[in-house]
Amino acid sequence: MTDQAILAEIGARFRDLRLRKNLTQRELAERTALSVTAIKSLEAGRTRLQTAVAVLRELGQLDELDRFIPPPGISPIQLAKLGGRKRERATGSRGKRATTDNGE
Repeated sequence: MTDQAILAEIGARFRDLRLRKNLTQRELAERTALSVTAIKSLEAGRTRLQTAVAVLRELGQLDELDRFIPPPGISPIQLAKLGGRKRERATGSRGKRATTDNGE
């Protein structure tokens, strides 16, 4: 799927969820303190993340974000390497050692 197709699908799911709760776009806009235009944009797959969060909260689906992007866990091995501290930044390519053709 293209990015636009994915966004359109997400918008359609927001619309279906709103209809399942038997709310008009205007009612949802009033409950979330958003404009009707913002709700229409969300359902069309063109929105800001803040709008999506407000609508999920109002529709009682905010917990579904854990399924969408689950919180990353840290493995015991990574935790040991970091000395019990949580990682706060990435090293990027400068932290990687160059390898030769034979993997050394």
